[in-house]
Amino acid sequence: MTAGEGGRGPTVPPGVLREVVELACCAPSVHNTQPWSWRAVGTTLELYADPRRRLPAADPQGRNLVISCGAALHHAHVAARALGWEARATRLPSGDRSPLLARISLTHATPPRDATTQVQAIRERRTDRRRFTSWPVPEHQLRGLADVATAWGADAVPVLDPSRRHLAEVLVGRALERQTADERLDREQLQWVDHGEHDGVPGGAVPRAQAPEARLRTRYGTGALDETERTVVGTDRLMVLRGAHDTVESWLRSGEGLSALWLQAAREGLTVVPLSQVIELDETREQLRTEVLQGVGSPHLILRVGWQAIGRDAVPPTPRRPLDDVLVG
Repeated sequence: MTAGEGGRGPTVPPGVLREVVELACCAPSVHNTQPWSWRAVGTTLELYADPRRRLPAADPQGRNLVISCGAALHHAHVAARALGWEARATRLPSGDRSPLLARISLTHATPPRDATTQVQAIRERRTDRRRFTSWPVPEHQLRGLADVATAWGADAVPVLDPSRRHLAEVLVGRALERQTADERLDREQLQWVDHGEHDGVPGGAVPRAQAPEARLRTRYGTGALDETERTVVGTDRLMVLRGAHDTVESWLRSGEGLSALWLQAAREGLTVVPLSQVIELDETREQLRTEVLQGVGSPHLILRVGWQAIGRDAVPPTPRRPLDDVLVG
């Protein structure tokens, strides 16, 4: 290692910066849009929102875009630590109107003993939309996942009350039905199925609808995965990610919490599926806030959490943009 500018410590090798960003870009994102870009300068990485990849019909405010970037920010923290560097993030250093979402400074640190496991969780994480088994996740395990998200500044709320859980399921179905009836929304969502070589949702990862009415159960059309999808069933566990406010900073924190929760779930053998449809419609988002969350906080995302069947083949990884397309410097 060599001294950095002005003697401020060791310079991070370019190969390390590239590997941190490569692992960060394995993060989940809405419709696999990967709406981020990165800039490397010395010991610093900068994370930018890429507004060209915002979904104008489903995400006019950019909430899903920023949550996606927040997940990439947390992935960068985990990746850097696993590679022997401590990451310290300054969030919104230029304010909430700037596309610069975070500036990350790296300093040398001892890798954790489970570094290999952490990197493996990043590389093997998937969005598996198939039905879960009928075995519910124990409440204590669900609360443990919520605590992991909360430690990163998010607020994760397990929906355990049967009546509120049923209402959340109803709201998911209502949002799906209304979005499907909206030609602009429907067209935008379907455009991201098999969108391109390096982004979008592969049709092979979408459960196949077996009947016309099943179209209302998935936002990605009929799909090609050989299993009928139903968005939520009675034994699925539900979690709501919320913030104190509906602001860029809160969205970023929810994205970090989402990533932390999801990677921990993956290490425990659990599957997580984000459901953003309820949040994308003003009417259902407000009902979720007032009737499920009892008016506390602002909902940012619903998560399904459950077990996949033992011995079931893993879904293929979603494609990723080339590193040189997202990293400058």
